[in-house]
Amino acid sequence: SLQPAEFAKFATALALARSFGTYGFSLKNRRDLFRAVFIILLPIVLIIAQKETGSALVFASLIFVLYREGLSGLFLFYGLCAVVYFVVAVKYSSVLWGEIPAGEVLVFVLILLVVVGMLLFYQRNSRAARYLMLGYLAVGAVCGILMYFDVPVNLLYLVLLYFSTRSLRILTILATAIVSVVFLFSVDYAFNEVLESHQQKRIKVTLGMEEDLRGAGYNVNQSKIAIGSGGFWGKGFLNGTQTKLKYVPEQDTDFIFCTIGEEEGFWGAVGVIVLFVTLIFRLLAIGERQHSAFGRVYAYCVVSILFFHLAVNIGMVIGLCPVIGIPLPFFSYGGSSLWGFTILLFVLLRIDASRAERH
Repeated sequence: SLQPAEFAKFATALALARSFGTYGFSLKNRRDLFRAVFIILLPIVLIIAQKETGSALVFASLIFVLYREGLSGLFLFYGLCAVVYFVVAVKYSSVLWGEIPAGEVLVFVLILLVVVGMLLFYQRNSRAARYLMLGYLAVGAVCGILMYFDVPVNLLYLVLLYFSTRSLRILTILATAIVSVVFLFSVDYAFNEVLESHQQKRIKVTLGMEEDLRGAGYNVNQSKIAIGSGGFWGKGFLNGTQTKLKYVPEQDTDFIFCTIGEEEGFWGAVGVIVLFVTLIFRLLAIGERQHSAFGRVYAYCVVSILFFHLAVNIGMVIGLCPVIGIPLPFFSYGGSSLWGFTILLFVLLRIDASRAERH
């Protein structure tokens, strides 16, 4: 009846804000950067150890706070690349291109495009990008495989390019290519050995690899039926047949948004989203008017947590995200969740109210 992870959210936000509020704190300092990352990773590790992956992922959203405070946008770009690589590799792992999984071939092509794009827009070296692309196509044409033979050749070209220019950006691009390749070969192990069987099932259902309407895909399928049956105007308050007849499991907690969609229809669902977006922009405005790094960082922590909950909860209800079991703020039933979000907001309001007292 009590979920410590919900209360760990505002505690982590306060700890992160306190670190940024320290005199001389800067993400350009490696020690300060490691301290900030440690504060975010500590609750993630502890919660994952309790087999609660959904709640742990919420803390990963705090990376946006670091980005606001000066962290390089490359880290966000790397995170996006990792997600795309993982999805493509898993979705097309069962499709073979010769004897090689098509997912690996596609990811290698994506890695090439990322490296070429970084050479063009990050390093501003169009000639190197052109040579890399031509070399990739030439080796691929000779070997007939755009993978195992191309990778060493292209990495060697980047190594030679670094030693000829001594450019730190070239070294960054080389490291990006190497880490991307290593990440690709770790996807299969992570998916089959690290993730639980029910997590694998949910991902496969979300990606359209399997159709399990009586098992892992039941909740999402019933949720989409409920939302679709609501039409534009909805069936009216407490008149939803799919929800009131208990066809949708967890409709009071994780899947409460489908109740809104069925009873209030399209306009009601959009109205709820508009209210949340308005709240988020209001919190951003409060954060930007703070005179201290402490208040600003805490405000962005609240925004990141609320946005992640909103995006993932609605995404999983309509089938865009795997079901990971996180509540919709201020709507889903649950005392720990309600108290956690209330404390998050009230602490921010108190910080904002006292900004004039300190200045």
